[in-house]
Amino acid sequence: MRILMVCLGNICRSPLAEGILQSKVNTAIKVDSAGTAAYHVGELPDKRSIAVAKKYGIDLTNQRARKFTVKYFDTFDLIYAMDESNYQNILALSRDKDDEQKVSMILNEVHPSSNEDVPDPYYGGNDGFENVYQMLDEACTIIADKIK
Repeated sequence: MRILMVCLGNICRSPLAEGILQSKVNTAIKVDSAGTAAYHVGELPDKRSIAVAKKYGIDLTNQRARKFTVKYFDTFDLIYAMDESNYQNILALSRDKDDEQKVSMILNEVHPSSNEDVPDPYYGGNDGFENVYQMLDEACTIIADKIK
């Protein structure tokens, strides 16, 4: 099983989601992340994402930002978008119904069919990163329980 987490720049939300979920599943399940924009390709996650993850014993420093491409529909079994905008950007690259069926909004795991966004904490303070961590931790716990 291979799971991809996707946000805009791949430095705040999706690296956190990747780290959180990977910490909850066995190593046979591969978790990765990407962004729909290429703003930060090759960069480490945001220092605030690294800090909040570290607070909970998760190391994000091995991650580097990358851009989502069509080939990821072939590489990953499940693709989780952090918000509606990124969800639509991913679907715009889909080639068929099989690709589309792989894509979900991550918070629908917690609140089915709600299509709630994980807020982008980039322009906020540290509290925003803590809030995002808690939201993603809850969603990732549900995902991990489903795929075990």
